[in-house]
Amino acid sequence: MLAETICSAAAVAGLGIAAITAYRKRFLAAARIAAYSLVPLGLVMIGAVDWIAGTAFSPVAWAGFGVLGGAWLLFSSTRAVERRRGGRKETTGGAEPRAVAPAASTPSRAAAPKPQAGQSAGEDFSDIEAILKKHGI
Repeated sequence: MLAETICSAAAVAGLGIAAITAYRKRFLAAARIAAYSLVPLGLVMIGAVDWIAGTAFSPVAWAGFGVLGGAWLLFSSTRAVERRRGGRKETTGGAEPRAVAPAASTPSRAAAPKPQAGQSAGEDFSDIEAILKKHGI
């Protein structure tokens, strides 16, 4: 009974705020506030508040929530293992695993050329040094 009174009061207060907002010519915001304020009243009218209050104090309902949590945990852990394996399915009888994606259509980058025996690592930057000197840096 107390929950229904609180929800009804919240709905009336929300509709009052929506009316003030509409008076300020903000009709879209007023409609949104009115929609949010009518939700608790609708929940009271369909009996959801009584159901929630009955569920909150029921040990069987809490056990059910525990079972649902365990099922979710089991499902998510199996999905994580499946992703870690790369989506391979367990095969029996010596069958081959799934086909692998084809190679990339663009050629891979070649390795950077190594300095020759006569060059030091500092000589590789000669072209960069020339550009910097050209710009006065």
